[in-house]
Amino acid sequence: MQKIGVFVCWCGSNIAATVDVEAVSQALSKEPGVVFSTNYQYMCSQTGQDLIQEKVRELGLTGVVVCSCSPRMHENTFRKTCEKAGLNPYMVEIANIREQCSWIHKDKAEATKKAIILGRAAIAKVMLNAPLQAGTSPVKKRALVIGGGIAGIQTALDIADAGFEVDIVEKKPTIGGKMTQIDKTFPTLDCAACILTPKMVDCAQNEKIHIYAYSEVAAVKGFVGNFKVTIRKKARFVDTTKCTGCGLCTEKCPQKKVPNEFNLGLDTRRAIYIPFAQAVPKVATIDPDYCNMLQKGKCGVCARVCSAGAIDYTQKDELIEEEYGAIVAATGFNPIDLGQFNEFAYAQSPDVVSSLEFERLMNAAGPTGGTLLRPSDGKHPHTIVFVQCVGSRCDGAQKGKPYCSKICCMYTAKHAMLCREKYPDTEVYVFYIDVRTPGKNFDEFYRRAVEEYGVHYIKGMVGKVIPQNGVLKVQASDLLDNRQLHIDADMVVLAAAIEPDKSARSLATMLTASMDTNDFFTEAHPKLRPVESPTAGIFLSGTCQGPKDIPETVAQAGAAAAKVIGLLSKSQLLCNPCTAQPDELMCNGCSSCEKVCPYGAITYINKEFRGPNRTTVLRRVAQVNPAVCQGCGACTVACMSGAMDLKGFSNRQIMAEVDAICK
Repeated sequence: MQKIGVFVCWCGSNIAATVDVEAVSQALSKEPGVVFSTNYQYMCSQTGQDLIQEKVRELGLTGVVVCSCSPRMHENTFRKTCEKAGLNPYMVEIANIREQCSWIHKDKAEATKKAIILGRAAIAKVMLNAPLQAGTSPVKKRALVIGGGIAGIQTALDIADAGFEVDIVEKKPTIGGKMTQIDKTFPTLDCAACILTPKMVDCAQNEKIHIYAYSEVAAVKGFVGNFKVTIRKKARFVDTTKCTGCGLCTEKCPQKKVPNEFNLGLDTRRAIYIPFAQAVPKVATIDPDYCNMLQKGKCGVCARVCSAGAIDYTQKDELIEEEYGAIVAATGFNPIDLGQFNEFAYAQSPDVVSSLEFERLMNAAGPTGGTLLRPSDGKHPHTIVFVQCVGSRCDGAQKGKPYCSKICCMYTAKHAMLCREKYPDTEVYVFYIDVRTPGKNFDEFYRRAVEEYGVHYIKGMVGKVIPQNGVLKVQASDLLDNRQLHIDADMVVLAAAIEPDKSARSLATMLTASMDTNDFFTEAHPKLRPVESPTAGIFLSGTCQGPKDIPETVAQAGAAAAKVIGLLSKSQLLCNPCTAQPDELMCNGCSSCEKVCPYGAITYINKEFRGPNRTTVLRRVAQVNPAVCQGCGACTVACMSGAMDLKGFSNRQIMAEVDAICK
């Protein structure tokens, strides 16, 4: 006979303010099999845990139901508590009466009624629970970092410093990400390259780090501790083991009119190129879309001038399979497409530029050698208008994003200060909705732009930019003075919103990781697990999780690395005992479960069964590898014959919950 103990948590006022916890505990005490029912203010506290352990030992409880918050938050806590008292941890069930009752209902009677129903369902399930034992699986002592920006670099360096091997996969020919395109960083105005380049070199020289540049993740299989990843190494048409990075080929290539993506199309490059001087790896890459030899079979200049013999026009994409214990997503961001903002004339005038394009124009390694010149005529601009929040904080989903991009206020202040410092004769106007400066020394930085550098900050939005006779006529509002402004500007700089890299969505599908409506990776818990994804073994680093500046990105990278190190330091991991279990007598061998299993845990064998009249029948039936199965339950849904069941969540248990709810 089952002996069930019920423990109802107040969660302070989170639950007790909307749910009558005393009524819930009394109602559940009358359920069949319940021998003890009580309520306490904080069941997750030490006193609450002690109470549960005491009653498990005193009454010999065979099952425990805790009516509290989300099982994602405290299920492991209560399981460990019961295990210490001698009860199998899988004889514990959580009824979520906080998120599903108190937080969504205003009527106390209604919330209390629902809480009783959920508690009753949990009791019905735990009555049918059986003790489960977790198995173990080995851990591959190697990590994968997807993305080679500052987040990926810092994560890889921290993991390598702990003594573990780590691979970086970067889709571009060099690591470094967006930070390589930045001139100065706020609020210190120190050189971005001076900070980043040593870290890039450290990655290249670290014996524990292997860089797969110009590569992409093609497929991911497996589970935490045992991921199998296929990496597509794209053809550079250059042998990386032979190339010395001398740059002679890039000087002699006759194809000079290729848009330079590193400078955002503001100048051109050759068909064979090294993105920038500090590139890591310092290896040339041939662009197959523009190379005369690859397109027409005529040229071969780079091969003739290469003394190392590194040019290989026959090179093909290569698929590499590696095994990893943990994976870190660090896919970064991109500015949004500004072409849809016709009111700012971005597509009509070359003198209307994005913030990142302006960054390249100010950079000493940029297309103008660090001299600020108008793209249209190469003249120095004397009046510059900066427009904040272009594409950020938009109400409609048609244009822009609903969120704040977080970094725009600060980098606009940086741009304005640099303009005034280098060109004191330049008038700088910044149109803003509000100025957000939450970081350390950020507000002081913004005030310097206003007070020391004389930047004109105007609270209002630009309504229209009209190119006219070489001048950009800016129509705007000053909300503080309640007047309309008309400014003749030489350049307009748009603080473009940022969005996740376009590769993030497909990658999340491969990783079975969650994403929000804006395609940012979703963390397991915003406060308690901010660098972990809901999928075990998948961690998040940098702006793939949300907009953030460089210091915050580096901090999160270190946190993600710490989580990876903690995982890889274990000799083995406990497996989820809630695994799929096929009924061979009901299995019809259709392979539906095998096709939907994301972990490759299901295979099929031919097995002999006793038939009628002492005959033997050979049938094709499913087999589940419990070490690989992660208990996702996809196979139980796909099984048309109802032969597949899930330990701990069997059809019988689920139906018992449904019956209890409908009672």
